[in-house]
Amino acid sequence: MRGFRASWRGESIKLPLHSPIEYKALWEIDRIGRASRLVAEALLALREESKPGVRTLDLDRFAEAWLLGQGAKPAFKGYRGYHFTLCTSVNEEVVHGLPSERRLHEGEILSLDLGAIVEGYYGDAAITVPIGDISPEAKHLLDVTREALHCGIAEAVPGHHLTDISHAIQRHVESHGFSVVRIFVGHGIGKALHEEPQIPNFGPPGHGPLLKPGMVLAIEPMVNAGTHEVAILEDRWTAVSQDRSLSAHFEHTVAITERGPAILTLSESGEGW
Repeated sequence: MRGFRASWRGESIKLPLHSPIEYKALWEIDRIGRASRLVAEALLALREESKPGVRTLDLDRFAEAWLLGQGAKPAFKGYRGYHFTLCTSVNEEVVHGLPSERRLHEGEILSLDLGAIVEGYYGDAAITVPIGDISPEAKHLLDVTREALHCGIAEAVPGHHLTDISHAIQRHVESHGFSVVRIFVGHGIGKALHEEPQIPNFGPPGHGPLLKPGMVLAIEPMVNAGTHEVAILEDRWTAVSQDRSLSAHFEHTVAITERGPAILTLSESGEGW
């Protein structure tokens, strides 16, 4: 969609304007589903590993070993020069936080963003987790962001328009006094990590391409407690809320089917977030 940018490292992803949407065959959705299931299971394991005293670099190494042990390849490592398997964004960090020697502390929140490749197809998801006990305000931010993701997913049905997803997310977030980040958006996914269409988390309903079976989307609201504006730190990767308010991020890879949205980033047992 003209005017919206899928971004990584604060830069525009160079997707051609009006490039075609890749509609996936059932066998392709099955492969995306396998990659997505492994991402979900890795994130659920990482959620349990994320405790006070743990280094974010340890979480990155855990994620890489876990994916490789399952026969998957890390999707982010090497992408546009990124050196890690996992993005670890703490507190006011919105996305693309770099794993480091930093140790997590009680009361913080941590966003974990992970992708995997299986037989040439990608899965992508993110969760924000509490580190020990967190404040009621932080918990509310996490709850609203997770709910907004599912509000968007509920609109991912054949015959709806792309921005019906966007509007549902924005409406839920802003009704709770929070703001949606605008520079970073969701995206199509399949044989590439970022495909058309780009999916903003804001905007009026009824615009953009019609949603059809075979589309696979990475829907990912990023929500700030304060302003929607962000800044990029000197490492040229980490995006933070401009006012340094807390930020949360939840994402699922979703296939549009004749029967409605199918969340692919669920564990083998059907567990998600």
